[in-house]
Order: sequence, then structure tokens, then C-alpha cells
Amino acid sequence: MDNFQIETAQNISITQNVAGVGERILAYLIDLVIMIIYVVFSLLMLAGLDVPGDQEWLFVTVIFLPLLLYFLLWETLWNGRSPGKAALDLRVVKLDGSKPAFSNYLVRWLLRIVDISITSGSVAVVTILLTGRGQRLGDLAAGTTVISEKSRVGLDRTVLVNVPEDYKPQYPQVTMLSDLDVQEIKEIYRESLENSNYRVIAKLSSKVSDLLQVTPEEKPLQFIKTVLKDYSYYTQQ
Repeated sequence: MDNFQIETAQNISITQNVAGVGERILAYLIDLVIMIIYVVFSLLMLAGLDVPGDQEWLFVTVIFLPLLLYFLLWETLWNGRSPGKAALDLRVVKLDGSKPAFSNYLVRWLLRIVDISITSGSVAVVTILLTGRGQRLGDLAAGTTVISEKSRVGLDRTVLVNVPEDYKPQYPQVTMLSDLDVQEIKEIYRESLENSNYRVIAKLSSKVSDLLQVTPEEKPLQFIKTVLKDYSYYTQQ
């Protein structure tokens, strides 16, 4: 698994854990099995309903369209995941770590024809290996990649803070951060607090809120504390 860093406009480095080729192939095979099961089930259902064979529109609607739109619909509606990706803790994200827009999903879906369908995945594999950021042609055009979230299981405990069992997080966007990001935020926050440098905390709060694309209602001091707690909550699930 390769890593690469993105320097955001807020001068915060995001470490992306790129999904390996093997993981992506296995995720695709899981999705393929699901699609095959769906086709078999649909054919049995249509046969049980005694649908005439000349009703092509029904077969297209029930079988062909869901298969054609499988990846586009799943990834759009499930935050960059298909069942296969979810099984392996993989997710489609933009290169800056943020959630892709529908247009991003659409572009990478359209180029599946070249990446996977026509070339049996050979173009996708070669491109992923050459780019260094886990990008097939569709990802290059869409500005996306596929990351693995498995590394979050083994996070260094020093980036975490204690949270009560009934804690309710406020900012799910913190999952875009890496343990290195949070470690840096925590160190700046702690040092500034010890020196009563609230101006630095205010600037830190502004940068973090911009990075997460949120508008905090709390004051800067409380916002940073909430971000640290939320990150700890999600990474310990």
C-alpha cells in the first residue's frame, strides 16, 4: 500500500493511504459476484412470473440497467463505496481527501468502459501501478483515487483523547483527517493553551474548519476540543 501527501490551501498535509491493486481487484470480484447473484435471482423471478421472452423492455429495466448503473449508483449514494469496497474498507475520494461530487463519480464511471470493460481491467491495473496515487484513467480524469481506511485501526494512541461512552460526535468530516493531521493539531492546540496564546488557537480553528468545510458554532477553543474528541470517537469504533 502506497501513501502520498496532499498540501491543502490551509497548509495542512493530508496523508492518503492508497488502496493496493490486489485490494481493488478483490473488491471488484465481490461486486461481480453480487451482480451475478442479482442476475440469477432476477431471471428466476421473471421466469416465475411467466414473462414472455419478447418483453425486451422489461429485461432491460430489471436486469441491464441496474448492472449498467451498479457502480455509479452505489458510489454516489454510499459515499464512495460499493459493497465490494465496503467489505475491504475502501473508498473513492478526491485527491484532497474530500467527498467527490456526482460529476466526479460520473466521469470515473464513464471511463470504466476503457479501463475495465473493453480491456478486461488491464488498462486500469497498468495505470494504477504507474501513477503512484492509485489512479486508473477514470480517476485521473475525475481527480479521484481509491483509499484504504484499514490503517485507522492501528492508530497511535497519542493522537486520541478520552471520550465518554455516550459521546455524540458533531463533525463526521473529521474522518478525512489522518492521524498525522490530528497529532499536529493536538500539539499546536496544547502548546498554545499552555502559553495562553489564544490567537494561534483561533487561527488553528479557522484552518481546521476550512479544511473540514464546516461552520463551527462553538468558540475556537471548544471547536478544536470537539474535533479531537470526534476524531477519537470515530477511530475507536
